[in-house]
Amino acid sequence: MNKYLFLLLLFILGFNVYAYPASNVMLQDTNEVIKFNKQGYDSRLTDPEQTLANANRALDLSKKLNYVRGIGESYRVLGIGYYYLNEAEKSIDNYLKALEFFRKINDLQSEAKVYNNIGNLFRDNDYDQSLNYLNKSLVIALKLQDRELIASLYLNIGNIKYRQKSFNQALDYYNRSSVLFSELKDSVNIIKCIQNKGVIYFYLNDYNKSEKLLLQANQAAKRHDLNQTVASINLTLASLYIAKDKFAEAVNIVEEGKTYSNIIKDQKLIYDYEYTNYQLEYKRKNYEKALRYLQDIYRQDSTLHKSNESTKITLIQKQFEQAETERKTALLLQRQAYDKQRFFGVLIVAILLLAVVGLLIGNVKRKAKTNAQLTDLNAEVSKQKDNLDRINHHLEEIIDERTKDLQVKNRKLSEYSSYLSHQIRGPIATLKGLMNLEKEGLVDQNECIRMMDKCVSDIDSKIIEMSDMLHNPAKDVQD
Repeated sequence: MNKYLFLLLLFILGFNVYAYPASNVMLQDTNEVIKFNKQGYDSRLTDPEQTLANANRALDLSKKLNYVRGIGESYRVLGIGYYYLNEAEKSIDNYLKALEFFRKINDLQSEAKVYNNIGNLFRDNDYDQSLNYLNKSLVIALKLQDRELIASLYLNIGNIKYRQKSFNQALDYYNRSSVLFSELKDSVNIIKCIQNKGVIYFYLNDYNKSEKLLLQANQAAKRHDLNQTVASINLTLASLYIAKDKFAEAVNIVEEGKTYSNIIKDQKLIYDYEYTNYQLEYKRKNYEKALRYLQDIYRQDSTLHKSNESTKITLIQKQFEQAETERKTALLLQRQAYDKQRFFGVLIVAILLLAVVGLLIGNVKRKAKTNAQLTDLNAEVSKQKDNLDRINHHLEEIIDERTKDLQVKNRKLSEYSSYLSHQIRGPIATLKGLMNLEKEGLVDQNECIRMMDKCVSDIDSKIIEMSDMLHNPAKDVQD
């Protein structure tokens, strides 16, 4: 017995030694996925290509581990990388894949992040659609109290309001976003808020305030190596210096912006700087140079227009595909819910039927028991009825006997009454007559006493006779 117990303990210890390292390896690999995705996300403003490299590493590892949340997040980060490289088709494709995986595990928070990303993707093509996705994300973020996502959404909604030229509304959203990012100590997004406020004040023609904010954002972005942000800030700074006729400053800031745009290989920003160069040369009245820039812009514009139209069509197509996927998913969920309801309905009906069958069986048993009891009761009642019949018959005999006895007694009483009235009243009447005679002195006293004694003796003998007749009912009354 001890031998088997020892072997069992060895097996358990061996299993634990084997299981724990495997669990630790799994945890380490999962942490690696999270680390690669975070590194990819953090490098989006500095080097979008590095974002793609890290996200692909995370995706490969997630698929090997079958780590669904990691797969979804990898696709989301890939979508962000392609977004900053201005490849909208690849971006939306990865976002939709991310949504599919997050829905599988019912990860609402990650779904909301993807809706935010898709909202940004539509930002330059369809304001209404962009706001639709951003607000959809905001509803979930507010429900989950995800302050970081709420802050990002306020920032992005402010960007749409800016593009719609609702500058005061945009400022309101930027201020709300800035407060939250300050509480969260998110320096990167605080820089974005400062930049966006500077852009708003530029369009409100408050150049001094705009310049102060944009230069503050520029220096902070350089400290954090935010190449894309620096390039974007410099575009507005260049336009501001052109508007203030500070051409030397405008040239320097444009050259710096172009350098950063080339580092991150952002073709849209490079194109925007070409247009800014045109504006600069035109304002400086270098019309020949401005014309060359304008011709390049026209050629690029034609290509960009085609690209934008293609992107817009692709986005719309992807949107319809997503809507169709959502519709099919909704139908599938509805069918599953219906099947589930039907299953529970059938289950409830089956339970009710079993309950009814149980009640019927119980009722039959109770009826059988009741019938048996009724049969016993009927037998008892019949027995008691027979007894009652016998008692009734006996009572009738008793009543008949007593009736006859009463009749005899009544007759005797009648005879006694008659006897009393005839036999006893005679001596009494004689006594009364003697008494009256004695009072009047018509009879001799001794004779009267003698006769009265005789009457009393008669009465006494009659009473004795009556007593004898009462104690002997069979004896007839003597006349």
